[in-house]
Amino acid sequence: MIGDSQAQAKFIGDVLKLITGTSFIVIGIVVLVVAAIRRRAAGARAVFLLGLWSAIYGLQRFNDCDFFVELLPHWMQLCIPYSHAVITYFTLVAAAMTFRELTVGKLRLFVTLQALTALLIAVVGIGRFVLTGEEYSLLGLNNLVAAVGAVVLLIVFMVPSLSRQYLVVKDRRVMLVGTIIFGAEALSTNILHPLGYHPDAIWDDLGFFIFIGSLGYVAMRQVYTSERRLSSIENELAIARQLQFAILPTSTPALHNLRIAAVYEPMTAVAGDFYEYLPLDDQRAGFLVADVSGHGVPAALIASMIKVATQSVADHAADPTEFLRRLGEVLSGQLRGQFVSAAYLWIDTESRVARYSAAGHPPLLVWRAAEGALARIESNGPLFGTPCVPDFPTREISFQPADRFLLYTDGLSEPENAAGEAFGDHRIERILREYPSRPAAELSLLLLDAVRAWPPPSTPQQDDITFLIIDVL
Repeated sequence: MIGDSQAQAKFIGDVLKLITGTSFIVIGIVVLVVAAIRRRAAGARAVFLLGLWSAIYGLQRFNDCDFFVELLPHWMQLCIPYSHAVITYFTLVAAAMTFRELTVGKLRLFVTLQALTALLIAVVGIGRFVLTGEEYSLLGLNNLVAAVGAVVLLIVFMVPSLSRQYLVVKDRRVMLVGTIIFGAEALSTNILHPLGYHPDAIWDDLGFFIFIGSLGYVAMRQVYTSERRLSSIENELAIARQLQFAILPTSTPALHNLRIAAVYEPMTAVAGDFYEYLPLDDQRAGFLVADVSGHGVPAALIASMIKVATQSVADHAADPTEFLRRLGEVLSGQLRGQFVSAAYLWIDTESRVARYSAAGHPPLLVWRAAEGALARIESNGPLFGTPCVPDFPTREISFQPADRFLLYTDGLSEPENAAGEAFGDHRIERILREYPSRPAAELSLLLLDAVRAWPPPSTPQQDDITFLIIDVL
């Protein structure tokens, strides 16, 4: 009779282990899938580690179920002790890494050290088991590390001032309830086990279930809050992109005997490149191309400043040296550690003379149709934002019908292929030589396509690309 009761109790215990093990594995898989879908959101790593922890916990329940083990093939039964040892030791590692994602400051450092300690214990403990057959030789030390960590985390969660200082949890009350229940259960288990007292596993399962429920709720709140914030930022960037395009020329100036093509390809939603036309009449105009160091919003803000600064010095458009000097003066107090390169070209189609000057910018390329040759015009002063003396020498360039000018930023020449080789100025020059008779608009597309095709297909654009092609008819 007693034997039947024991067998019945054991059978019920095995069934409960199968149910709880299956439940925690399914929960873990679902959480891992959610983490994979939301992998770019803040808090996704905590969700992933929670799913991993839940799956490991469920596997341990299957290992503890004698009924399940007996159904396995013999070779798999031989692996159960090893599986049991690995899961037992690595459960603490998964737990510590999960908690680490919720902490900051000194507490994050403490939990990181706890995770590394648990990992070291796991490696040594599993190694000793493989070599000596002692499955739980370091389990006492493992339990001690777990108990110390549980005490520290309980104290932090229960003291509001410590929670605000060391945790990134928004719903502290929800997390507090789950942590207290799980921490108390884990603490009692790690203290009572070495004393030979083994509480019913159902209490472990219940405590862990409440805990992952609270932790999952908090982690998913962080994920969705992050996504809402990201969505808001993306909407704001879309507006910023529209505003930035609004400061660029909406059309090319109608100039006698000139045809102009402009290409502007930002790397991100907003860019640090800028170009502007400064027409005086139908035969004279200035062309400015600028490149702000860095990318994104800070560079875009400075690019917007260049628009305003350019308009303020437009009276000096016919003198590239004075134009760049005054432009640098206007920008000098606004750059705040960033640098700007610029190239400025003034073209007079009546006299057939162009004037060019630059501030730390790639050279102006000039295709001379009559000679069938390409000239590199370098007339550089210092970058805007450097403490150097602002000296911007001007080069005068005579031109003839069918000649061509190319102003560009370094985003056109710097893309690299799979071997790390830059597209380079020489490839830009080769395209200009190969298609001397193509119209400016068509040539701009050929050049852009060649640059886009140079990096590997999966490589995102690494810099803003801006260039102007100016053809003399």
